[in-house]
Amino acid sequence: MGSDATAHKKRTFRKFSYRGVDLEQLLDISSEEFMKMVTCRARRKFKRGLKRKPMGLIKKLRIAKQQAPENEKPAAVKTHLRSMIIVPEMIGSIIGIYNGKTFNQVEIKPEMIGHYLGEFSMTYKPVKHGRPGMGATHSSRFIPLK
Repeated sequence: MGSDATAHKKRTFRKFSYRGVDLEQLLDISSEEFMKMVTCRARRKFKRGLKRKPMGLIKKLRIAKQQAPENEKPAAVKTHLRSMIIVPEMIGSIIGIYNGKTFNQVEIKPEMIGHYLGEFSMTYKPVKHGRPGMGATHSSRFIPLK
């Protein structure tokens, strides 16, 4: 029993897989094979073709990754394309996603594959409920200065 307590188990991290395919294999597969793995809405979007702007974003991300020093994060690439679906090629990139006011910097992680960029940049500020103020109800419309 004493030897079991002193022997530490080596921590093993859960290996990431997207729909049963490992990350290394995801980076190597063709876009047609990846298209078969995503949801039907994303599949429809890819089938209709990536237009000029999404392709331009992917090219900018490639350039940013190439110009980044070894073992450093690449420079952020700003975009308004909230409807862009995250593909495996984007993993590790930093993207500034526009929320209508500012660019929120998001680092693309493997778990984000298949989601839209807009899902990671909220367009509104969640309501913080507190004391009623101006315009909350008719009774709180006039608050005396005393």
